[in-house]
Amino acid sequence: MTERTLLRDFMAAYPAQPATAFWRAIEIGALVRHGLPEGTGLDFGCGDGILTDILLRHAGSRPLIGIDIDPLEIAAARRFPFYERLHHSPDGSVPEPDGSLDFALSNSVLEHVDDLDAALAEIARVLKPKGRFLFTVPAPAFRDLLAGSVLPGADRETYLATLDRRIAHRNYLDGPAWTKTCSAHGLDVEACETYLEGRQVRRWENLSRMTGGLLYTILGERSRPIEIQRDLGLRDPTRPRQWPAPIASLLGNIAAFGIDLAPPRDQPLAPDAAACLLVFGTRA
Repeated sequence: MTERTLLRDFMAAYPAQPATAFWRAIEIGALVRHGLPEGTGLDFGCGDGILTDILLRHAGSRPLIGIDIDPLEIAAARRFPFYERLHHSPDGSVPEPDGSLDFALSNSVLEHVDDLDAALAEIARVLKPKGRFLFTVPAPAFRDLLAGSVLPGADRETYLATLDRRIAHRNYLDGPAWTKTCSAHGLDVEACETYLEGRQVRRWENLSRMTGGLLYTILGERSRPIEIQRDLGLRDPTRPRQWPAPIASLLGNIAAFGIDLAPPRDQPLAPDAAACLLVFGTRA
């Protein structure tokens, strides 16, 4: 029931983003099952804090240091008491002392980062020796599992390139590549768990194309989804909007109709059948 409860919570918190709510329910379900380390953590790319608030409700509260490149997101996150400090960091640097934090969490952020090595170096720098890290990221199979354009004769590569621009995906690393890249910065990957299988990806794709994707196309592919939401008044930290729980539950059931949100029992998804990875390990 964890994923269904999470879907209700995300539907309530993201009234204009059913596709995001659907994806996050499955993703945060994977994090909740894995568990969060103890101690004070870094929330790398914390955004407006809503996702982290829902995660901590299900995984147990932790004191956090949040950083984000967007000052408006940082301003919105200030309403959550679990953040001991919040930093607006345009370059992704972490203004915290070396070896000061017990763990680092980055949820669906590193795929958007231009300089991945710089981000991983900063994460490694602020972690204590043997400090833990957890990253959730799309994998190369994400693109392969998408259905593609609904327009007859549309070029698949053009469709994928447009989607990557809209959702700002820049990095698709597989498990071995994550292990190698993290190792270069003193981060030892222990495992890469898989989640988000093909039917789930295509359901997200259809929900997305009917909401954010449609607006992105209508507006000439000039504005990022977050900018569109702000322009339409759908993302206002001074007046957060939320569906009542019964409505959120109903909408979640509609969005996930016919789709099993829980992972296969005792049968992890193979890398070529999983759109996302939960990468975790320790600082050397």
